[in-house]
Amino acid sequence: MIKVAILGYGTVGSGVYQIIKENSKVVEKKSGEAIDIKYVLDLREFPGDPVEDVLVHDVNVILEDPEVEVVIEVMGGVNPAYDFVKSALEKGKSVCTSNKELVAAHGAELIKIAKSHNRNFLFEAAVGGGIPIIRPLNMHITADVIDEIEGILNGTTNYILSKMEKEGADFESTLKVAQDLGYAERNPEADVEGYDAVRKIAILASLAKEKTVNYEEVYTEGISKITADDFKYAKVMNRRIKLLGKCKNEDDGIMASVSPRLISVEHPLYHISGVTNGVLVRGNMVGDLVFVGSGAGKLPTASAVVSDVVDSVRHLNIATTVRWEDEHLEIADFSKSKKQFFVRATDDKATVEKVFGNVEYIDAGLDNEVGFITPVISEADFEKKAEELSGLITRIRIED
Repeated sequence: MIKVAILGYGTVGSGVYQIIKENSKVVEKKSGEAIDIKYVLDLREFPGDPVEDVLVHDVNVILEDPEVEVVIEVMGGVNPAYDFVKSALEKGKSVCTSNKELVAAHGAELIKIAKSHNRNFLFEAAVGGGIPIIRPLNMHITADVIDEIEGILNGTTNYILSKMEKEGADFESTLKVAQDLGYAERNPEADVEGYDAVRKIAILASLAKEKTVNYEEVYTEGISKITADDFKYAKVMNRRIKLLGKCKNEDDGIMASVSPRLISVEHPLYHISGVTNGVLVRGNMVGDLVFVGSGAGKLPTASAVVSDVVDSVRHLNIATTVRWEDEHLEIADFSKSKKQFFVRATDDKATVEKVFGNVEYIDAGLDNEVGFITPVISEADFEKKAEELSGLITRIRIED
């Protein structure tokens, strides 16, 4: 019997507890060992909850117990999670986590510590919730050069954009609905401004390139400026607006970004709606692989965590092949990235054509403005030309 400990008894932590208890026979069959939750760490009390029997408030009880083979960190945030996880690994315990902030900031370091003790630091749930994406990148797509990864990596923003498109609602009212339904936090900044998605694409990029991508160096733009009128134009273009995290090999190097994009009906992620997430991996030999599923939620995320627990138990004294070195990966200057832009402005067509040349106009029936698609142009050149317009309303990047 393998003893494990859970750090944090919130939404995901309670889900992990539930799955290990209710699916104990399945988990034992898959892992080859019975798994027993010896401790759950939390500062709070849970009167009447069965977790009371194993609840502790001091992490050192767990760290100093040699019987605990696997630590499950589902607290969230970097502090104190980083200190707890690092200490657990140094004590020779494997760690499984859903903590994207922790993985994005310290992933390479924690993997190195785990390997030095023939243990594992696993984080399947940190990127796509219940979607299996980390393990395929590490173990299955290994004969390819990965040319591109892009994904709808945040269920909250995808829900908001999907609802705005379907109902013609504005951003603020849709955000309020998302909050009332529990899809968005009271402070939604991390989701709607792209900070959640940028950590996830940095993790995926680091695994794909086997070096460390600093998420703070990745261009990040959220959805808070998207309006109901933008969707009227998108409908005319037969496109949808999605918040995409991207890492792509381009002529100027490896480009990485998070931003709203207009994607066509032919795009593999076009039909991903609601709180569902989707990740596209493009290999130079295998072509396009698409992973779709629930990107968040108590049980889908907890299921991914428990899959890592099973893997850790299967490889109790063997470090599995998570390749991610702490060498810094240089990201190319995003201002050099080239693409088409959809633009709304109050300038007349003569001014638009003087600034941007041959454009494609889009008529969505809105008065006192023009919508148009620019030729392929770099980010830097677009910004320079946009300054020549007196009435720029918005611009959204167009995804090939």
